[in-house]
Amino acid sequence: MVKVNRPHIGIFGKMNVGKSSLINALTGQEVSVVAAHPGTTTDPVKKIIEILGIGPVTLVDTAGIDDSSALGAQRVRRTNEALDQVDLAILVFADDFNSYDQSLMETCVALRVPYFLVHNKSDLHKLNVEIKGADVVDFSCKDPRLPRLLDMIKKHLPKSSYSADVLLDDYVQSGDEVVLVIPIDASAPEGRLILPQVQTIRNLLDIGAVAVCLKDGELREYLQTHTPKLVITDSQAFGYVSSVVPPNIPLTSFSILFSRLKGDFGAYLKGTRTIDKLQDGDKVLILESCSHSVNKCDDIGRTKIPNWLQKYTGKKLQFTVVANLDSLPDDAETYKLAIQCGGCMVTRTQIMRRLNILKEKGVSLSNYGLAIAYCNGIFDRVTEIFRKQDQ
Repeated sequence: MVKVNRPHIGIFGKMNVGKSSLINALTGQEVSVVAAHPGTTTDPVKKIIEILGIGPVTLVDTAGIDDSSALGAQRVRRTNEALDQVDLAILVFADDFNSYDQSLMETCVALRVPYFLVHNKSDLHKLNVEIKGADVVDFSCKDPRLPRLLDMIKKHLPKSSYSADVLLDDYVQSGDEVVLVIPIDASAPEGRLILPQVQTIRNLLDIGAVAVCLKDGELREYLQTHTPKLVITDSQAFGYVSSVVPPNIPLTSFSILFSRLKGDFGAYLKGTRTIDKLQDGDKVLILESCSHSVNKCDDIGRTKIPNWLQKYTGKKLQFTVVANLDSLPDDAETYKLAIQCGGCMVTRTQIMRRLNILKEKGVSLSNYGLAIAYCNGIFDRVTEIFRKQDQ
């Protein structure tokens, strides 16, 4: 199966050490502006390239970590945020290796981000310092010998970041019929399917299974003459779909598929049951992991899930939404529960770093689909097939 969320490789270092020149050499294009004066790169710049043996990756060029200009603090903050979101960091330095470079190494270790160092402009300055505990590659953009650099990327990039995604391969077999319930309502994007639906269809085609796509209003009639191996629905339609699908037919949702693919499924299964323990005034964190218009009154994360939770628990709860990959609240440890979306637009690495922070702070974790299923009283049913698979 084709991996939709490519591994992210970030280029980090001080100003004017040749980060942008390095990314241009890797891509063979002028992706980033190169100039003799420092501070040319501001916000992170991204470019997708193909690396033989890995596949497509996203390269991220970042601002210098020693930027002391008027906007420097903001640029450095964006660079640090990028470091927290990559699967591999390439730390670039040139004529000298100083405290800034050492601090980058230590940050990578603290964040558990794999890394190696590139001694750039090696044609001008020989490496005259011993750097312990890290691989170092000599490089010159004037004579870019890429094979060794690419070999180092392959050595340090975690295989899990680019290996094939598995959604249903361990449950569905060739020839099985799987029904995908895709409601077309106000939350459905105009003229297209959302990524989890597309990726699930592709996975079923790769397996050789039969993917049957239906709107929720067509499901009851279809099931009168068909008995599929599995029914997968949009979580928002759980209430109706679970009443239509007979108990002998397994049922789950796209969001739950992705919770297993990209999140901490074991922690989700345990943490979702915290819903029964919520009390008046408890704080719940909604983690969206993407940016989208919030003008709709039926937004799943900002409106529907809070309403379902308060109706189910009978409690008045406080909700905070963190969109995209924005920073967690400073008082994250005061939240009783964090509910992560399916994460179709971000990588597993990015989700897991955020979840691990919350776990260390003692916050219970759940997922959109699992929380919705719990509020609909069908949590055990929609997780049964995966609990059996993972035993």
